[in-house]
Amino acid sequence: MITCKRLSTAIFSILLCSLLWTSFLVRAEVLDKIVAVVEDDVILERELHKEVSEIMQRIQASKTQMPPEYVLRKQVLEKMIVDKLQRQLAERAGITVSEEMLNSSAADIAGRNQMNLEQFRAELESQGIPYKSFLENMRNEIIINQLRGREIGGRIKVTDREVEHYMDTQGKVGEEAIQYHLGHILVAVKEGASSAEIQKAQGKANDLVNKLRAGQDFTQTAISQSDDANALKGGDLGWRSLGDIPTLFADGITTMKQGDVSDPIRSPSGFHVIKMLAIKGLDNHTITKTKVRHILIKTNELVDDDEAKKRLLALKARIADGDDFAALARSHSDDKGSALKGGSLDWVSPGDLVKPFEEAMSKLAVHEMSEPVQTQFGWHLIQVMDRENKDNSAEYRKNTVRDAIRKRKIEEETELWIRRLRDEAFVEINEDRL
Repeated sequence: MITCKRLSTAIFSILLCSLLWTSFLVRAEVLDKIVAVVEDDVILERELHKEVSEIMQRIQASKTQMPPEYVLRKQVLEKMIVDKLQRQLAERAGITVSEEMLNSSAADIAGRNQMNLEQFRAELESQGIPYKSFLENMRNEIIINQLRGREIGGRIKVTDREVEHYMDTQGKVGEEAIQYHLGHILVAVKEGASSAEIQKAQGKANDLVNKLRAGQDFTQTAISQSDDANALKGGDLGWRSLGDIPTLFADGITTMKQGDVSDPIRSPSGFHVIKMLAIKGLDNHTITKTKVRHILIKTNELVDDDEAKKRLLALKARIADGDDFAALARSHSDDKGSALKGGSLDWVSPGDLVKPFEEAMSKLAVHEMSEPVQTQFGWHLIQVMDRENKDNSAEYRKNTVRDAIRKRKIEEETELWIRRLRDEAFVEINEDRL
């Protein structure tokens, strides 16, 4: 028999569980609410909540003052909308990222941080960043970069005349040696905006300039107020040479001092505010060139890795006993182009050769021969003939100017492309969820 007291306790437990379950369902329902409709897709509350939480962790880690949550949610949502539009476009274009490419990219990032993949994964987890989330963000960035390369990069051309014109008109002595660390805030104006909307945006930009000049924190202001794609990075454009700065800003940059904030700069995208975060100079560009030769043995159905190494070691022994390297290269090397020149690759600069070859070559003294070295082309016996340090400033400057002009054109075109993509898309935001 169940006593009244035990029955009351059981009923209370059932009611409590029911209330907790109802609370959970309400919370789940809230997190599954639609925040925004983006073309034929949606952004859910839980997706926004997750993204905002990750951004807040990054801001806290950088010791930047946190903007109000509703402002941050609005900024993050706008970024998610633009990213989703780009992902939709990429999907229609058939752009994908394989698991192999994703893992290779992750390994490259780990290597640049002097870690293997497992160490890098552990470091991310220790910072509260799930590795799976990191991979998905990286996949998203790779897809978007490929899309932009396809939509924009192919249209960007830099002619020799443009490079020469820049060097003639803007390339003053020492100017290319100066780099600028810039902060950027954009107050966007949509295409076809009315004069009242333009005036309102200009007023907001002027107000931001006044506050920044009065000492308001730039990073926090960019996070909370900028409409640019790098807003959540505090508006940081990084270090740039003059040729790497959008034409729109370049004229005023050279007269700015560290800490200066520009007046609003008008462009088709809206009003830009630039802050000079720092300035530094660069030394002349000197590179180490290496005169090198090699003998290549390719692997195939008849020659495996062991056999290729065995042949090269035998050739190395013959050279040590007095045989001529060039003669052996002509008769044994599978690189027919260099074999005709006694195995010579002539003078090479950093980056000219594949990484395993270059790494092995850089460890050799002049006239020293390597052990067999494997690359994607086969197995190599490498000998360094000579080395010299060369002032490559003129050539380096020309290449830098070319890259900077191209990057600047891509940046300007990308900004317009993103604003146009956003303005022309069907996007409906549930303001109640913000």
